[in-house]
Amino acid sequence: MAELSYVDKITNKRRTMVKAIEMKKGDKIKTNQLGIETSAVLLESPKQGRGLKTTLLIDCKGSEVGLFDESGSIYIDQVKKVLRNNVWVEVQV
Repeated sequence: MAELSYVDKITNKRRTMVKAIEMKKGDKIKTNQLGIETSAVLLESPKQGRGLKTTLLIDCKGSEVGLFDESGSIYIDQVKKVLRNNVWVEVQV
């Protein structure tokens, strides 16, 4: 299995998980809202004031699994991985 970590460019430390609040608009993510892991792009930031939104607007690539590509809302706990420095890293909610 591939190692799920990356080197943070600012602190030069190896990270194995990304906090949900560190995600931003335009990030490529992997979600499981269709019952199978599919790719998507965040259309809005999960930050809201000092906290975190419970739902996110995404553009889901359903064509990867034989469905339609659509935009819609998902719960934040359905985000499983985010792409950082060309490595898929798990998301901690």
